[in-house]
Amino acid sequence: MSMAYTPILAADSYKASHKWQYPEGTEYVSSYIEARANNSGLDLPGSVFFGLQPLLRQWAETPITDSDIRRSAAVFAAHGVPFFEEGWRWILDAHQGRLPVEVRAVAEGSVVPFNNAVVQVVNTDPKAFWLTSYLETGLQRAVWYASTVATVSWSVKRILREFWALTSDSPVESLDFKLHDFGARGASSGESAALGGMAHLVNFKGTDTVEALLAADEFYGEAMAGFSIPAAEHSTITSWGRDGEVAAYANMLRQFGGPGRLVAVVSDSYDVFHAVEKLWGEELRAQVLDIGGTLVIRPDSGDPVTVVARVLDLAAKAFGTETNAKGYRVLNPAVRVIQGDGVNPKSIRAILQRMKNDGFAIDNIAFGMGGALLQKVDRDTFSWAMKASAIGIGGHWRDVYKEPVTDQGKGSKRGRLALVRDHGLGLRTVPLDSVPDADNLLRPVFRDGILLAPTTFAEVRARVAETL
Repeated sequence: MSMAYTPILAADSYKASHKWQYPEGTEYVSSYIEARANNSGLDLPGSVFFGLQPLLRQWAETPITDSDIRRSAAVFAAHGVPFFEEGWRWILDAHQGRLPVEVRAVAEGSVVPFNNAVVQVVNTDPKAFWLTSYLETGLQRAVWYASTVATVSWSVKRILREFWALTSDSPVESLDFKLHDFGARGASSGESAALGGMAHLVNFKGTDTVEALLAADEFYGEAMAGFSIPAAEHSTITSWGRDGEVAAYANMLRQFGGPGRLVAVVSDSYDVFHAVEKLWGEELRAQVLDIGGTLVIRPDSGDPVTVVARVLDLAAKAFGTETNAKGYRVLNPAVRVIQGDGVNPKSIRAILQRMKNDGFAIDNIAFGMGGALLQKVDRDTFSWAMKASAIGIGGHWRDVYKEPVTDQGKGSKRGRLALVRDHGLGLRTVPLDSVPDADNLLRPVFRDGILLAPTTFAEVRARVAETL
């Protein structure tokens, strides 16, 4: 499905009627976005903020046109919802179609404790007071999904780093390829795959989601954000027939093996334990050792913890191990394992704990994560919300908030806000007028159709890395 983008129609239907619902004399509406709570079950100090810049680039590069307004007027008329055509025509005529709002945000790649403002939006033209909340749909979508995927991916990086510190003496940079994005086919759309896959690449450099590479280049100027290797799937192995399994494996080595090269081969089409012990470990052992590269064996079914443990044990017996400086075994460099089935933060921790108990270093394994990375998240994972917190009427600001007696967790913040670094308490949200502007970490990133402070992918990655 392909539709020409306009922010007029990138909104919930009821937004079109809100212009007439504000108090008379309203001039400004200030709103903020936050991740209110951690509902993920993961042990996290906060969320990784990421993904606003693609939307802001879209706003900057696609000003409102007369065609957009005429099309929107027809859509809403047929839809049964009032449409404030005069307001959009004012934006077209007075602002050349550029959105008269200011967006302030914390730097992308920052880890912000839950229940703190990460974005603040306010209209810059009093005649467009209704615009701030109108843009909520697009803003929330941009922020919650990419930030949630980036946070889940980051949580895995934290787990991996924990076991790396305990069992490995390899450089910490080796962790960059320990979690591979397998999620493209399980994402709800190509756009989701692009944005979610790009969010994963904030933390890692391994992916099979091609759209993510394109997005990182287009929106953050990263020419090549991730990498992959030749890999088999079940169809390419089983097409040789059960009697031809070993020939299929030999073909993979012949086609893709070589000094310094990696090739991944799914090995559970029939009996993964037989494949590791007899086919890889005996019939093809010489070829595996002679190619000078690395065979990555991929089990893809069964209980991940027990299957990985047995595969590692069989591979160790067939190819040998060395003991590193921390006393843990590392397989011959010609062989590694990647687990891509049933992978999520919980199972990764369980697999690594079993490996540690069995005396194996983290060096022996990488993980592929699909649906749990790009799809098994939603806005409620971290309770993302955008709420109005202040309104300007007649030159004066007053607080706006909600405080439902039925759910205190849905209460909202009051007033215009700032995010500051308190060296005793960390990041926290405070009233805007209580701190100098220089101390406010919510910096202007967009104003009146102009992207003010673009960030690069390398800068985002560096900020996230600092948190580890």
